[in-house]
Amino acid sequence: MAEENNLFQLEIITPDRIFYRGEAWMVEFTALDGRIGVMKRHIPLTTVLAPGVLTIKEAQGEKRAALHAGIAEILPEKVTILAETAEWPEEIDEERAKAAQKRAQERLTRREAGIDAARAEAALKRALARLDVRNGK
Repeated sequence: MAEENNLFQLEIITPDRIFYRGEAWMVEFTALDGRIGVMKRHIPLTTVLAPGVLTIKEAQGEKRAALHAGIAEILPEKVTILAETAEWPEEIDEERAKAAQKRAQERLTRREAGIDAARAEAALKRALARLDVRNGK
């Protein structure tokens, strides 16, 4: 599947760095409408990203990362992702992610006045994505 003629350029940029630049035969991520998988010659599309697991399928194998928010521009020969945050498994502090998960779940359970439920749900999704990537799920 990873034949040279099936590869496209993939670039993932965060405010801090160029997170990834290379060739892939497929990339999968979570958009607001759900999971999306992109291969070479995909129709042009721009989509908003939601917190989730990013999977990059290269000729050499697969890489996974936690991706938290941003936009993706998909063109037939190139995909550019502008992400608020992206983290490789080794960059994720598992204890911190567990604590964030617990705080978000508590906020959602209490539903007290003044709690921003959408913000708590987003925090929970980010924590779960981090834990999934860190633990190889």
